Amino acid sequence: MKLRIALLVAFSIAAGSVGLRADDQVAPEKTLRAGIIGLDTSHAPAFTKLLNNPEAKGDLAGVRVVAAYPGGSPDIPSSINRVPEYTKALRDMGVEIVDSIDELLEKVDVVLLESVDGRPHLKQAEPVFKARKPMFIDKPVAGTLADAIAIYDMAEETGTPVFSSSSLRFSPGIAEMGQGKLGDVIGCDAYSPCSLEEHHPDLFWYGVHGVEILFTIMGTGCESVTRVQTPDAELVAGVWNEGRIGTFRGIRKGSANYGATVFGTKGIGPSGGYTGYEPLVVEICKFFKTGEAPVSAAETIEIFAFMEAADESKRQGGKPVTLESVIAKARAELAERAK
Repeated sequence: MKLRIALLVAFSIAAGSVGLRADDQVAPEKTLRAGIIGLDTSHAPAFTKLLNNPEAKGDLAGVRVVAAYPGGSPDIPSSINRVPEYTKALRDMGVEIVDSIDELLEKVDVVLLESVDGRPHLKQAEPVFKARKPMFIDKPVAGTLADAIAIYDMAEETGTPVFSSSSLRFSPGIAEMGQGKLGDVIGCDAYSPCSLEEHHPDLFWYGVHGVEILFTIMGTGCESVTRVQTPDAELVAGVWNEGRIGTFRGIRKGSANYGATVFGTKGIGPSGGYTGYEPLVVEICKFFKTGEAPVSAAETIEIFAFMEAADESKRQGGKPVTLESVIAKARAELAERAK
């Protein structure tokens, strides 16, 4: 309840910056000015096209990207090499390109942290939290589990609304399975492409999409993880607190897609897969207008603990690793940083 009140207070402050009283709802004619941090991902121009479409209707209306800070990570070619192209794309759409995050924050009401590299997210998020601007953080929420926890701790401390998610969570077929289309979920086998990036824990970079599918359908409550890896594939099995089993298959060879097979009390069936960015952007707009996160901090932290536990299982030759143990280790790391 305390966090809920804090989040609503933070949103009231953000709303005030566009001329609203604390007890007002965002009126359709009031446009929230959005800023983007990180122009090294295709999400930046894709989200901007949706938000800045003059014919946008419903939930997509009322949020407009007005400024962006390019960023980019020099040690990741797929990051730094994209910055010029996407910077030009946003400039061509009428978005102002600024030289710093502080300058960006002077011009916007809400923030999309889009940097493709999770490592700088904590540092990039700090000034946003200090300014108490509602923020969406694209996947991965951070480059380490400790940083992910630190981000949500800072959100709570400052009373700033924040959430992170893969677009797969809101694809209709996947969302329906999590909402009970096949009854209570007994188990789930999720899958997605799973390319690796040397600066991130194995599953953080791209496997996060499939793991997000798994948690969307299974929900929270995973206790332990066991992992098997080959050059071409990942297989991670999680045991949930009711004895349910959920698996993630990461694909690096052959046909690669997104989806899941779901085992429910009323049937077994496929979830359906990726349907584009719009369902996610709709949820981001709702979040910016209400301050209510569609994905809890606890669930996102559990997703990243699942992936960190998978890495630890790999280091231990495939032994089961509890999520509790990796979260405790991450908390201890944060305590050391604070000294």
